[in-house]
Amino acid sequence: MKEILLNWFSPAVTEQLARYAQLLVEWNEKINLTAITEEKEIAVKHFYDCIYPARFLDLTPGLKVIDVGTGAGFPGLALKIAYPELQVTLLDSLQKRTIFLQTVIDELGLKGIEVIHGRAEEVARQKGQREKYDLAVSRAVAALPVLLEYTAPFVKVGGRIAAWKGPNLLEEKESAHKALVVLGADWLTQYDYELPFAMGKRALGVMQKISSTPGTYPRKAGTPEKRPIQ
Repeated sequence: MKEILLNWFSPAVTEQLARYAQLLVEWNEKINLTAITEEKEIAVKHFYDCIYPARFLDLTPGLKVIDVGTGAGFPGLALKIAYPELQVTLLDSLQKRTIFLQTVIDELGLKGIEVIHGRAEEVARQKGQREKYDLAVSRAVAALPVLLEYTAPFVKVGGRIAAWKGPNLLEEKESAHKALVVLGADWLTQYDYELPFAMGKRALGVMQKISSTPGTYPRKAGTPEKRPIQ
């Protein structure tokens, strides 16, 4: 693991990622966190895939980032390790996963990061969370029209939304036009990249918040997925 990670990251970041991977595999025996458990695949399909595209995002120190539907901490926790000056919030609806995330944070001694247990549709309506963040990130959570309803309400006007996606992002973009308009966002750009060792093609979609999201969004829990804005 460390030999692979050192090709891309500093020794300090590599040490923390390697420990994160160890905890991920250990906890995965108790709760379902990931289908990827082989060291090389964790290094590439989780850590490289989360951190490499971040170079396109201009992650300045102090930036307030929320990872919506973080799961086992991808991409938010991996980004925090690689960019320790970020202020990161990890949001997930399953309490077992949030307990795992807090364990990793404590084990690594990370500061400037918090974990919230809750559904995006409900947390985004809380006064202290709505339109608070500079950047919302999400990886493999939902189709883009649905994902935008989960993420846009968290982002302040002028902030950005970054979606880690597979190679079919262009098709999702076409289906998300109405959601972008309704939720106060605009498409900025798409970055395409390939994972090392021929492990697949990926894309990062970046959108900008150009106006406040109407108060009717997000709709009640479950509705965005059942009836996407289209």
